[in-house]
Amino acid sequence: MSMFCFQCEQTAGGKGCTKIGVCGKQPDVANNLDGLTCALIGLARAAQGKSAGKTANELVRQGLFTTVTNVCFDSDRIKALIEQIHAEKNKLDLTAEDFAPSELWTGDTDIVSLRSTLLLGMRGMAAYAEHAAVLGKENPDVTAWFYKGLKALGEEHTAEQWLDLLMEFGKINLACMELLDEANTSTYGQPKPTKVTMKVEKGPFIVVTGHDLLDLKQLLEQTEGKGVNIYTHGEMLPAHGYPELNKYAHLKGNFGTAWQNQQKEFDNIPAPILFTTNCLMVPKSTYSDRVFTTSVVAFPGATHISGSQHIKDFSTLINKAIELGGWSEDKQFTGINGGKELMTGFARNTVLSVAGTVIDAVKAGAIKHFFLVGGCDGAKPGRNYYTEFVQKAPKDTVILTLACGKYRFNDLNIGEIGGLPRIMDMGQCNDAYSAIQVAVALAEAFKCGVNDLPLTLVLSWYEQKAVCILLTLLALGIKNIYIGPSLPAFLSPNVINILVSKFDLHPITTPENDLQAILK
Repeated sequence: MSMFCFQCEQTAGGKGCTKIGVCGKQPDVANNLDGLTCALIGLARAAQGKSAGKTANELVRQGLFTTVTNVCFDSDRIKALIEQIHAEKNKLDLTAEDFAPSELWTGDTDIVSLRSTLLLGMRGMAAYAEHAAVLGKENPDVTAWFYKGLKALGEEHTAEQWLDLLMEFGKINLACMELLDEANTSTYGQPKPTKVTMKVEKGPFIVVTGHDLLDLKQLLEQTEGKGVNIYTHGEMLPAHGYPELNKYAHLKGNFGTAWQNQQKEFDNIPAPILFTTNCLMVPKSTYSDRVFTTSVVAFPGATHISGSQHIKDFSTLINKAIELGGWSEDKQFTGINGGKELMTGFARNTVLSVAGTVIDAVKAGAIKHFFLVGGCDGAKPGRNYYTEFVQKAPKDTVILTLACGKYRFNDLNIGEIGGLPRIMDMGQCNDAYSAIQVAVALAEAFKCGVNDLPLTLVLSWYEQKAVCILLTLLALGIKNIYIGPSLPAFLSPNVINILVSKFDLHPITTPENDLQAILK
């Protein structure tokens, strides 16, 4: 059985996976995910001119989210979701047809490139919209755009029309990120700078990975007083900065580093791991019996925890932690550079609260440049670029960072400027909204445009949430973005040329060359 997938950075040969996914997906899973996408297009067609309703809206968000890399490896769950989508589509319009899977990735090279870019961006936005929805926050404009975008995928458009759709999408994704930011901060409080240990204490514990803070909150509530400690992993690290999560004394620290190291870091771990969103790699036999999934995440044989109205019972997971018992002695782990502590919680409120200090430092010449070095991490060679870039950045520069790409350097101690750490972790990938707001505020303070600031974005991409963030940045007119470690396979040469000429998008080269070009 053959397949085709080129949605992530590590895709085979930099062109596309055709036999088995580099992520571990089998062809039947990949093909069923294509079928799921096409069923969603059919649902969007059926909903045209109608009020789709809550169930259909949930299926659109969750269906798109399911297709993100490292989310669902279970064909049965995907087929069940397709059946639900068909049932909902038939309520709206029995005559509406699905898009043909064979048409997703075929046709004129540039049109396929543009269509795919929109689809992949929408998959990323669906993840953010779902995280907001479980906290009771929805934006009707964002919801409506999912239907508009899905319907557009099944239609003919010129290259110019596709580009217009991509820019329109980028702006609506900003609204979605703003929605999630408001959902998180109104529920858990404004993040505050927080030191996080990488030491794991003896005794039972649970590792929570992914992005969903509500899952973590419910688990903290259900483990309180039971002698089970909780550790974050990967993109859950920023949870420590939220007051309503940090108040739990048994939220102890962070386990391990970024998602792509999990097969090594979880090897023989005496504790269960809860996968809340996209980050799941094929589990090794040494810990597959302690993998728990929830939400849209699924893997054959793994225990799945579902819930009603987003309320979940984690007792099976907690009992597994008690049964496994944890380690008999404390264990000190480190980041990839040997550091034993991490910092997080530098969201926009914190950064803007010291805006006066920052502005004075810039005017005095103490800060010469800001770099936003962030994005998705991955296993493909070449990502040490980001570690070296931060290490070689001049001492009068500040590094803002977000998403799991920060694990390449977030355990480094590169000093302070004016009492502020030179590395400031702004949070998860969706917290790019915070970074944008900081840039806008600085531009207003200096009475200039964002592109005139001493600020450069140096991004690493891996999966589809990075795609929607990039489209938002481009839609906002932000230029001179450096991106790597390789360019997306779904971008055709002509589309790349358009992005380079219109937005001054730069593929990364070497840290030395890029720093010289930026700071000249």
